[in-house]
Amino acid sequence: MKDSKLLLLSSSRVKQTDYLAHALTMIKTHLGDISELLFIPYAGVTINYDEYTLMVQNALTEIGIKVIGIHTLENPIEAITQAQAIAVGGGNTFNLLHQLYQFDLIDVIRDHVNQGKPYIGWSAGSNIAGASIRTTNDMPIVEPQSFNALNLVPFQLNPHYTDHNPPGHNGETRAQRLAEFMVLNQEMPIVAIVEGTALKVEHDEMRLIGGEEGYIFKGGEKSVITNESNLDHLL
Repeated sequence: MKDSKLLLLSSSRVKQTDYLAHALTMIKTHLGDISELLFIPYAGVTINYDEYTLMVQNALTEIGIKVIGIHTLENPIEAITQAQAIAVGGGNTFNLLHQLYQFDLIDVIRDHVNQGKPYIGWSAGSNIAGASIRTTNDMPIVEPQSFNALNLVPFQLNPHYTDHNPPGHNGETRAQRLAEFMVLNQEMPIVAIVEGTALKVEHDEMRLIGGEEGYIFKGGEKSVITNESNLDHLL
C-alpha cells in the first residue's frame, strides 16, 4: 500500500500575491517538523536553476525551511534518497519530465514518495504527479522519453484551470481541450484545480483545499469539486 504524503498546488501565486505566499501555511502544515527541502528546478527554462532555487528559498525562509537545489549536488539519485522532502516547481512540464528521465529520477522519486517522503509540487510540479503529462497546458518545447509521469496519483491533473474566454478569442477553451482528451480516454479522470487551491493526499485519503471549487472531467462530463470535499474514490 502507498504511504504517500502529497501537496499538489495549482500555482505559485494567486493574482498579485508574492511568490508562494498563499501556500506557506499549507506547506508548513504539510512538512510538519521537517526543516530542509530538496528542490527540483528542472521546469525552469527562462530562469536559471540557481536563481529559481533562491526564489524558492526566499519564499520559504519565513516558515524556517532550508532549500537545496538538486542541481548543486553531484549525484541526483542519491540526493533524492537522502532528502527529507521533495519539492518540484513550475515552468515547462515537458522540460521538467525530460530532465527527470535524463537523470533517471522517475523511479527513485516514485519509490521514495510512495514510502512516505513528503512531496510538494506546484504547476508543472503538480502535473508530473499524475499518470501522464497529456493534460498539461504547456507547449512541448522538448520531447521527453515518454509522456508517462510519476503516477503518484492514478489520474490526470490540470493546474491553473480557468473557464475564462477573452472576448474575440477564437481558440479552444480549456474545457474544450480537456474534452478532446476525454473522447480518447473515456475512463481516465482529470482533476482540474484553480489557482490558490491544492490537492492534499495522505495515505489513501485526498481532499481539495484552498477555499475554491475544482472540477473533475471524466467520460465527457464535468463535475464540481467543493472545497474540503472527500476525493478518496479517485485514489
